Amino acid sequence: MELFEDDKTGISSGQPRPLADKMRPRNISEVLGQNHLLGEGAPLKVAIESRQIPSMILWGPPGSGKTTIATVIAKTVETRFIFFSAVTSGIKDARLVVNEAEKEWQHYNKQAILFVDEIHRFNKAQQDFFLPHVEKGVIILIGATTENPSFEIISPLLSRCTVFTLNMLTGGDIKKLLKRALADKERGLGDYPNQIPDDVLDYLASISDGDARRGLSYLEMITAHFSEKGAEINMEAVGKILQKKTMLYDKSGEEHYNLISALHKSVRGSDVDASLYWLARMLESGEDPMYLARRLVRMAVEDVGVADPNALTIALNAKETYHFLGSPEGDLALAECVVYLATAPKSNKIYAAFNAVKRAVKDNPSEPVPLHIRNAPTGLMKDLGYGRDYKYAHDYDDAFVDQEYLPERLTGRKFYTPSNMGFEKKIAERMAWWQKKKKELGKKGQDD
Repeated sequence: MELFEDDKTGISSGQPRPLADKMRPRNISEVLGQNHLLGEGAPLKVAIESRQIPSMILWGPPGSGKTTIATVIAKTVETRFIFFSAVTSGIKDARLVVNEAEKEWQHYNKQAILFVDEIHRFNKAQQDFFLPHVEKGVIILIGATTENPSFEIISPLLSRCTVFTLNMLTGGDIKKLLKRALADKERGLGDYPNQIPDDVLDYLASISDGDARRGLSYLEMITAHFSEKGAEINMEAVGKILQKKTMLYDKSGEEHYNLISALHKSVRGSDVDASLYWLARMLESGEDPMYLARRLVRMAVEDVGVADPNALTIALNAKETYHFLGSPEGDLALAECVVYLATAPKSNKIYAAFNAVKRAVKDNPSEPVPLHIRNAPTGLMKDLGYGRDYKYAHDYDDAFVDQEYLPERLTGRKFYTPSNMGFEKKIAERMAWWQKKKKELGKKGQDD
């Protein structure tokens, strides 16, 4: 379908439109939360300003601005924009619009932007359809997805597209958007007769969980309910309308971040009672339980690690259980997870080790793979020494052989030192055994 008709939205001006649609940004400067892409000198902004738009994949959470950025691009470069949903349409429909775009390209040398929402919904074979048209330049493909493109987009298509990763909007971003809507008399709620307290805006921003559409929908519900001039708007009334329990949230959502910080630090500090208290406090405050579930998964990998490898399984199961049951039964799964994580042995050694590895990669970004562990699928590669002198570990006692696997400049570097906690103590014993074995083999080689 064509997105821009009459009022430039694809919806006739006589039809009521949701506030989120009316407040969609019209230019780059109105897009919030994506300064790394659209700030001064940022890659996407440079591409838009130079009118050199590549085919791209916009990857980000719901409500982060994927469709918005695509429409802003089309308006800025003044080209035809075709909106296409992988949820409601199939390849047959795509073929029709692409064929139409190809005729325009051949006759007028004009490219059309084909925006495919939820592109990951197309299977691998269906995604193949777009390849030749992107290659020839008939269309500029902009795919939007909430899923990791590395796993959901076929490699040939991914290699022909630039991937731009969008950030989840912060509470501050959402609040700024709500205030913008309240001030805008042309598209928003500038004529709304009542004052909405700052703590209510903070609360709406917090429970929107980074989704701009959700935040504007909440605001629209509140203003529709309190439409009469002089209506008193307070947190208790808002909670009843949205059917969410409310507690005080400080300006800019500070209380939200204070509470999650308290929960995380209580779990890290192995205080079960405090951990349960802060969990319940956040749930009673109307916090999104799935946000809490995600944070618990983070705690499992960041603060417990392999000191208790089962912690990650428990956290993921708690997330799935809540997703399956909802409240209030699912709240117990989160509580069980909190108790498990709080009482688990703690270690951040892998977290620290991986950060050290990333620093090493940044300092040595192009170190060549040692020849003996390179892949050698062709005769030429073998002639060049790829795979030469590689020792297959399973051919040796204990499936272990003394050979180097790191690049030459990093030989001997140690990134991970396990703690003496829980299962990580066992890992330390295993690493020590392998190290001892390596020394024995090295000494034997010298003797030989």
